[in-house]
Amino acid sequence: MNQETTDVLLVEDNPNDALLAIRSLKDSNLANAIVHLKDGQEAIDYLFRQGTYSARKGLLPKVILLDLKLPKVNGLEVLKVLRSNKETKIVPIVILTSSQVESDLIESYQLGANSYIVKPVDYEKFFKSIREVGLYWLILNKPPIVKGTS
Repeated sequence: MNQETTDVLLVEDNPNDALLAIRSLKDSNLANAIVHLKDGQEAIDYLFRQGTYSARKGLLPKVILLDLKLPKVNGLEVLKVLRSNKETKIVPIVILTSSQVESDLIESYQLGANSYIVKPVDYEKFFKSIREVGLYWLILNKPPIVKGTS
């Protein structure tokens, strides 16, 4: 059976941040298969093969880059849903947000985030941060192989 691979699931509603993150990962040759989703509900549907993604085949992503301030379902709610599911609870989730609010940081870790990164405002620093995140989570880290929910 041919399994579709997703290296990175990027859940980001800001088109400029998404474009820069994708460019950084691709230019650094860290990820070939990047899926970009624009809201929290779409991420849940994608990961659990619901709605428009009901026919999706393949493995779960190697890492999820998750913004907190998302339309429809916010990032903390997405994190809560993913960590409460047997298959998705072990997928590495990196919170990538502009929020420097301490309660967001604490709640993210309490809900099971693997990392919390505040997006740098500067273009070069943002690009470098994404490259370093990709290097760690896609090259150095040894992720579990997760077939995904059925």
